[in-house]
Amino acid sequence: MFDSSIVTTLFGEFSPLAPMIVLLIGSLVMPAVYFATKNRNVVAAVTVAVVAFSMFLNVVMMVDGYQGEYAGVFVYDAFAGIMILLFQVVAFLTALVSAASSETTRLHYGAFNSLLLAAAVGMMFVATANDLITIFLGVELASITSYVLVAMKRKDPRAAEAAVKYVIIGGLSTALTLYGLSMLYGVAGTTNIPEIAAALSTQEFSWAFGIALITMLAGYGFKIAAVPFHMWAPDVYEGAATPVTMFLGTGSKKVGFVAFIKIFLVIFVAASATASFATVEMQYIFAIVAAITMTVGNVVAIAQNNIKRMLAYSSIAQAGYLLIMMAVMSEYALASGLFYMFAHVFMKGGAFLVVGALITVGIGEKISDYQGLLKRAPFIAVAMMLFLFALAGMPFTAGLTGKFFLFSSAIYDNGVMTQWIWLAFIAILNSAISLFYYSRVVKAMFIEKGDTLERIKVPKTFTAAILICVVFVILLGVYPQLIMNFCVDAASALFGL
Repeated sequence: MFDSSIVTTLFGEFSPLAPMIVLLIGSLVMPAVYFATKNRNVVAAVTVAVVAFSMFLNVVMMVDGYQGEYAGVFVYDAFAGIMILLFQVVAFLTALVSAASSETTRLHYGAFNSLLLAAAVGMMFVATANDLITIFLGVELASITSYVLVAMKRKDPRAAEAAVKYVIIGGLSTALTLYGLSMLYGVAGTTNIPEIAAALSTQEFSWAFGIALITMLAGYGFKIAAVPFHMWAPDVYEGAATPVTMFLGTGSKKVGFVAFIKIFLVIFVAASATASFATVEMQYIFAIVAAITMTVGNVVAIAQNNIKRMLAYSSIAQAGYLLIMMAVMSEYALASGLFYMFAHVFMKGGAFLVVGALITVGIGEKISDYQGLLKRAPFIAVAMMLFLFALAGMPFTAGLTGKFFLFSSAIYDNGVMTQWIWLAFIAILNSAISLFYYSRVVKAMFIEKGDTLERIKVPKTFTAAILICVVFVILLGVYPQLIMNFCVDAASALFGL
């Protein structure tokens, strides 16, 4: 019924940027909407509508197989489309619940939504970037707006503390990244990523190139909260308003992975810059970081009593799982990693939505505060159980399907057993460990008795957002082709550069 001609008619030569242009316009007008109406619900509705329209355009472009570029630095292809869709889903869920949340700012709500959309635009810039400078600018747009979003929490000094820590560590991350990008430009003589890969494939390994790789790994390692660059995450996730925490945990973290994919995979795999640039050694670095990250995240999560800190360390462990695709560096591993990113949005996003809904109705952040939740809010308790067990890899959920794809990519490649079996074993062992601390929350909700049996009435927007996550956690578990086919196309597009 619809095809990409709709987009080209409306946006002309700017069609590759169409989903971002819509959100950018929305970001610019949102303070005016709030100033004119002084109504949080109206602003939230307009924000949701803007994101939904942007999502509609992107889906039309994806389904129709649209490809295009703008100015040589933005490229829309299957990979850009699937990642833009992921960021749009995250922004949609955040905008849907932000007005009802008791934690989000009241006085500057228009600015809050403006920053939210601007952060999403930054993420989408990275998804379409074909140039080191564009990637850097996109990451920084997403990061700087996130710093402000973390600080915009009502009457909570923890938010100010979290924002300061986030800014300081984020600044260090930016410095390392920029240093690495400048070294890479010095070695290759260009900032265009495919051209960098082509230039490096004819050169010998140099210390300048090695320094560039290490500093970029450290810089973007901060963004994804990989060990040992993870210490900011628990404090920031705990201090921020829960809708913002969900936005960071499911969206902002993926920006680092997109940068990793765009830079490292294209350089090492897609453009065949291989033997002379120590691809295997780089794979082992990613594998070791992945193993340490998932283990530290899961082990430390066991000792947490605050639900947001527990989910923060769980997010660190999930980053370790996703780093498997960077270690394996195969087309199937990339497709599997992209699918798991989508699954993670609904699993971890749903868990944070439950936490935010309960905080809004007066439930605390400690795991003990969830005692007897089944009798007070049956749907919320069952949904939380589904999200947590899906994160652990429960059958018939997106968690198991995603982990099966991702872990199997580390075992077999085109029917041949790989050298990464040990990494898959560590990942499976860590999934078993995670089941322990997830079960603590389920035990509190379903078995332990609370102080009261008074029913909890969760805001309707929170219920709707949680229901969306429940549906997709189950749907992607039983029908993964819904997203996996697009992920396969995205991996093929990237490896075909």
